[in-house]
Amino acid sequence: MTEQEQAALPFGLRPVINAAGTMTYLGASRVAPRVIDAMSRVLPAFVNMSDLQRRASRVIARATGGEAGCVTASAAAGISVAVAACMTGDDLYRIEQLPDTLDGKSEVIVQKGHVVGYGASLSQAIRLTGATCIEIGAVSGCAGYQLRGAINERTAAVVYVVSHHTVQTGMIGLRDCCAMAAEYGVPVIVDAASEYDLTGFLAAGAALAIYSGHKFLGGPTSGIIAGRKPLVRTCYMQEKGIGRGMKVGKESIVGAMEALEAWLARDADAIRAAEEARIARAEQTLGALEGMRVFRIADPTGNPIVRLAVAPDPLRCGLDASALSRLLAAGEPSVRVRAHEAELGYFQLDPCNVTDEEMDVVCARIAELVRGERSKTSGAAPTAPTPADAALADLLRWPD
Repeated sequence: MTEQEQAALPFGLRPVINAAGTMTYLGASRVAPRVIDAMSRVLPAFVNMSDLQRRASRVIARATGGEAGCVTASAAAGISVAVAACMTGDDLYRIEQLPDTLDGKSEVIVQKGHVVGYGASLSQAIRLTGATCIEIGAVSGCAGYQLRGAINERTAAVVYVVSHHTVQTGMIGLRDCCAMAAEYGVPVIVDAASEYDLTGFLAAGAALAIYSGHKFLGGPTSGIIAGRKPLVRTCYMQEKGIGRGMKVGKESIVGAMEALEAWLARDADAIRAAEEARIARAEQTLGALEGMRVFRIADPTGNPIVRLAVAPDPLRCGLDASALSRLLAAGEPSVRVRAHEAELGYFQLDPCNVTDEEMDVVCARIAELVRGERSKTSGAAPTAPTPADAALADLLRWPD
């Protein structure tokens, strides 16, 4: 964050350096200047919202290869809206009745290894519609016979999650999942909230794919639904039902459209080279610290990102990964790292939302904390609360 950006923060907000990635709890991503400009131009104006969504549909279709698209409040909202669409079709009476399913299609199948949390529970996003979440398989594996065996006349959809949070081995692959579901006429909804690939999931046979407008796309808080035109139309119709509380304003629709246009026009090679340079610089700096091990981790879902894992030896550095990440967050400036796997002994630095200067600050803060704690260590590794316990403690103190 530049000095100008820090000075511009309203209401005395505390500056944060985001080395964690496109995290919702940190505001997801930097919004591109052209997106901010487009949003600013529409905010003072009045528009026909149906026409605006119609124009958004064309942009989304062009970007994703889908037949149509619409914008909703977030990717999480998109899951609920998409599930509801598969349950009701274009029957407005059924749309108005949800979460009462009127004995219609009311079951949604999810592989157990895909039932993740992203700040809330995937299964809750499904159950908000009135649907029953049917988990199949085990965390260690899921097979085709289990998917086929779970499908019946009440099955509305299969939800397939693409995320670093899911179990990465032993699950049914997307193409196989779509092919098997198609045998029974059941649509597959892909939750691809934080994925670069805008075309592959629909091409693999998914009926609907859901993206976050405010993560890698660098737009405002929004969710983008793309896919088959009849289902997308039914998603839009959910604004007459449970989707009413998940609708999105004119500025976010325009912002999502402009973010998609910017994404299609980006110089991906130049962006990747800049991110690689940041990782290489941090790798050299932190790897020179006594008691510190660093190594690279490729993105588990195939996004073209490499992150740097930082693994302090607690006995030599005086801090384990959890404690170090907490101290970084508590400092000035607050530095946030990707610490969801800290119990494995490391956290990660993500290059996507930091500048070169910010990465230097991150490395300097890590070195400062490690050197300071090493001088105080007595040979016993300090303990830190688990991320879940720390998050709960923060929540119970809010808004104080």
